[in-house]
Amino acid sequence: MLDAVFIAQTIVSGIGIGCVFGLIGIGYCVIYNASGIVNFAQGAFVMLGGMITHALLTRAGLPLFVSAVIAILLVAGLGVLVERLVVRPLWRRNATPFVMILATLAAQIVLERATLLVAGDQPKTLPNFIDLPPLMLGKVAVSYQLMAIAVTSLVLVGLLGLFFSQTRVGRAMRACSINREAAALQGIPVSRMLAYAFALSAGLGAIAGVLITPTQFTAFNVGVSFAISGFIAAIVGGFGNPAGAFVGGIVLGLAQSLAIVAFGSSFKNIAALSILLVFITIRPMGLFGKAASVK
Repeated sequence: MLDAVFIAQTIVSGIGIGCVFGLIGIGYCVIYNASGIVNFAQGAFVMLGGMITHALLTRAGLPLFVSAVIAILLVAGLGVLVERLVVRPLWRRNATPFVMILATLAAQIVLERATLLVAGDQPKTLPNFIDLPPLMLGKVAVSYQLMAIAVTSLVLVGLLGLFFSQTRVGRAMRACSINREAAALQGIPVSRMLAYAFALSAGLGAIAGVLITPTQFTAFNVGVSFAISGFIAAIVGGFGNPAGAFVGGIVLGLAQSLAIVAFGSSFKNIAALSILLVFITIRPMGLFGKAASVK
């Protein structure tokens, strides 16, 4: 029989990893809200956030926080590069969503192989940002790293909500998603909005990578699993809804953690794909999405 404290500890860990999945899902939503594009290179941005931070910390000798900030900025710039070289030529030719997905998957593979050549295949990790003993809630230990993940994620969700609803750039990005031709006629620089979206999305992915790497190893080939988890989080929450994607990430993190406890680690991916299947077939609009009206 499972111990109640062990289950509570599992739930805490699930919420922590779920916040990271939520941030990755938000990255999908940012690009989708600006262009209608589903970017499957998002997992590579997560991987590079951790890998570049580790390289700056160990090879350049920079402080951890400085290394993380530089890594996030570099990955954001890389997001713009992917948009310029891979996405924009196809977007201008009105390529189909399927072609866009294949192109971003190809970008993901290229970034992985390049990371393998530069950094090697050995797993890497980072020290905790807050090096203190865990906070004890009764018999349940809550690490300060998990609290940092949760607090940072909640702050980012709130800021993104304000960004899309209260700023001119955020509203312009959403207008481009609804109808790029009409947005262009209104004087919105559509191509610039797309570049902003990729920079913001890549930066969010890098933040997720920096936050999760102290709790587990990172390597050149972890991007695909993060990309899939973030995509499922976005689907569960309602694609295009950043707050919904965050909630979807927590749902996914909890489901995977509880599945590992109940059935073993081999059921982790089964739980994730089962959730995806359920939402695609029963509620494709997600938890917070709106069903399309039939005219």
